[in-house]
Amino acid sequence: MGSKMNSIWQDYLREQGAEIQDGIVQYFGAGQGELAAAQNGMVLCFLSQLGVLKVSGEDAETFLQNLLSSDVREVTPWHAQFSSLNSPKGRMLASFLIWRKGVLDDADKAFFLQLPLSLCADIQQRLSKYILRSKVKIEDVTDQQISFGWAGEGSEEQLKEYLGSVPVEPWGAEEVGNRISEHNDTGVIRLGEQRFQINTTTEHALALWQKLIVAGRPVGSPCWDWLTIRDGIPVIMPATQEQFVPQMANMELIGGVNFKKGCYPGQEIVARMQYLGKLKRRMYLAHIESDTPPLPGDELYSADMEGQASGMVVNASSAPDSGYDMLVVVQISSHKDQTVHWKSLQGAPLRFMKLPYPIY
Repeated sequence: MGSKMNSIWQDYLREQGAEIQDGIVQYFGAGQGELAAAQNGMVLCFLSQLGVLKVSGEDAETFLQNLLSSDVREVTPWHAQFSSLNSPKGRMLASFLIWRKGVLDDADKAFFLQLPLSLCADIQQRLSKYILRSKVKIEDVTDQQISFGWAGEGSEEQLKEYLGSVPVEPWGAEEVGNRISEHNDTGVIRLGEQRFQINTTTEHALALWQKLIVAGRPVGSPCWDWLTIRDGIPVIMPATQEQFVPQMANMELIGGVNFKKGCYPGQEIVARMQYLGKLKRRMYLAHIESDTPPLPGDELYSADMEGQASGMVVNASSAPDSGYDMLVVVQISSHKDQTVHWKSLQGAPLRFMKLPYPIY
């Protein structure tokens, strides 16, 4: 909801102990304790750091299919997807979680694109330039759409109890409003083994939150960002726009690139990198011990690169025990043979960890 967060909802969250800065919930009283809960317990997070663009109209599917890196035709009311918008040079301008509502033959064909709040205005403007004569409408619906993150051991069973059923497949989506009238306009997306996103409207958010909060601890947005990092899901931020070809950020490994679809901005470069095997950088999960937080766009260095940066921070968040966990795009050779350091060769060394999916 960002700065558009409606006052009733914001007042309620403050009553629950939320610390809100620039429209984003930072924590509910204890940041480090919340991270421990995210690691070991069941947590509920209002995803106030994210905004939503609604792309609707008769030509919406074709419009997005011609612009994004994934096969948008595969997005249905039962299947969500990751995707990216790229520059003509094949560099990512934004990464999205995309979902649909309604039925497949709905003439409106509305798609919902979730991305950082800080990029919503820029990406809405960029997408709008392509509309021309298409029957497409692009709206920022952040103030109408509320998304919760729900994660942890037992989260699936609790959701089933509250909503009746949950999607089984990865990236599976399910609307619960058709069966449970009190949760009309509510949908669930499975993001991981025990990680879900619940999308609802301002009208139903309060009642749903009050149900879930009985079982889960409320946490600030940094906790959800940490879970996203540990799942190996890259989120392009303003500081990292136009820095990575999708494969550098593992987008093809999480279903965010389709190599068989037709043209879209940057497609030729993305395809060439795939088929000519010229990928020199990959995204990895890493940890550093530091008193200062690393930021997206921070450069990384290793001795083999002779003064040139060997990588860049994609996303970073405080880790539950100490230090910071990060997603980093690093020269494959440097990751294999070198110690990689944050900001300079004298900076904190990165300790690499295993991602939850295989890297080819």
